[in-house]
Amino acid sequence: MTDQIILPFGRRFRNPCSRPAFVLFLIVFLFLISAAHVSAEDAMFRANPEHTGVYGNGDTEPGNSELWHFATGGFVYSSPTVANGIVYVGSDDKNLYAIDAMTGKERWRFTTGDPIISSPTVADGTVYVGSEDKNLYAVDAATGKEKWKFAMGGWVYSSPAVVNGIVYAGNSYESLYDLKGVNGSLYAIDAVTGKERWRFVMGNYVDRSPVVANGIIYLGCGNENLYAIDANTGKEKWRTADGDWVYGSPAVANGVVYVGNEDKNLYAIDAATGKEKWRFATGDRVISSPTVVNGVVYFGSWDKNLYAVDAATGKEKWRFATGDQVISSPAVAEGTVYVGSEDNNLYAIDAATGKEVWHYATGDWVDSSPAIANGVVYVGSNDKNLYAIGTTTGTQTTVPTTTRVTDTGTPVSQVTITTAAATTTIPVQQTTQPAPLRYAPIGAILLIFGIMAWKWH
Repeated sequence: MTDQIILPFGRRFRNPCSRPAFVLFLIVFLFLISAAHVSAEDAMFRANPEHTGVYGNGDTEPGNSELWHFATGGFVYSSPTVANGIVYVGSDDKNLYAIDAMTGKERWRFTTGDPIISSPTVADGTVYVGSEDKNLYAVDAATGKEKWKFAMGGWVYSSPAVVNGIVYAGNSYESLYDLKGVNGSLYAIDAVTGKERWRFVMGNYVDRSPVVANGIIYLGCGNENLYAIDANTGKEKWRTADGDWVYGSPAVANGVVYVGNEDKNLYAIDAATGKEKWRFATGDRVISSPTVVNGVVYFGSWDKNLYAVDAATGKEKWRFATGDQVISSPAVAEGTVYVGSEDNNLYAIDAATGKEVWHYATGDWVDSSPAIANGVVYVGSNDKNLYAIGTTTGTQTTVPTTTRVTDTGTPVSQVTITTAAATTTIPVQQTTQPAPLRYAPIGAILLIFGIMAWKWH
């Protein structure tokens, strides 16, 4: 290809698709794409769409010191979700709260018509949450302004899952007199528009939260069935009627669905076929949703115990006795299991041994499931508070967020961080690379693309 194009009358101009111009255009285009492709942090109930309950802790082991607590006007059954330095949680006082993860100060609140038991999900700058007022809401994560609401036809206890631009959530009873939840359904709703994609009618209440794995939704129902439903079409793949009411939300790992049951068992179900692999019997109903990590399933039971069971065989590894029922679903971060109990405590348990690391006492039952972010455990309590539990000593303060520092080009020797718990001055090591070096990997990639484009062109 020539670098010039000849026009009528012999006039010439530089071809914009010449090699140097083309390569320069390509490099600039790729750089803009890489710079623009920065999405907001997403977060949901049980950490991910598979609901495995596994979190990172920011390389800091949480301690049992209260960093702050935030008082709501009602019980906090809702489990908190942490994204972009903000904690989102619902309350029995009908509000969805956005709370600064560092200071514990309220950013905003969004008021619905009834209590919020559902745990919020954050995706692409939007918070999705259900309410007992029978609506599913989409709220701007930064401002707390409503984007849309979808009438679900029944109370919404189910915590939504958001995958590939679709919100999945179930509904429950229509009223106190609706004892069967005959209109109980799983809905697929467009995350942007709030329009229904499809609806799968289960004919009984759908209190628990859907799990999405490999294009399949797994969800239990009050009619004693566990369902597998195609996420795109809403068509049933299989159902299994093991035991009794399926109270707990399932977790999916390595092709197996793990779910608790009213009949006191934890089940392991083949995700492809719906066939039972094993069951593990406890002393009472299993409402707690399981956590699966490193070949071990962790879950609680109304028999007051937290269990660790081999994921492949269903054999018990250990059990930890609390003082009351365990409805809270455990979370695991870096070898520690965190779970609440109706004995009012949040527990930290060694995942390998089942030995207590620490506990923190709240003022009432802890049915809310903990979430971990940046070395801090967040959990609600029936004493109407949301708690941030971490490590605060004379020399160390766990800061429950990412602290953004602007590179001014001037070296600094220390940074002062103020939280609700303390004001701490931290010495700074100059480990930040100069700007040219920071962007060297991007530059190298773009250079390679440029050379390849040159050769091809």
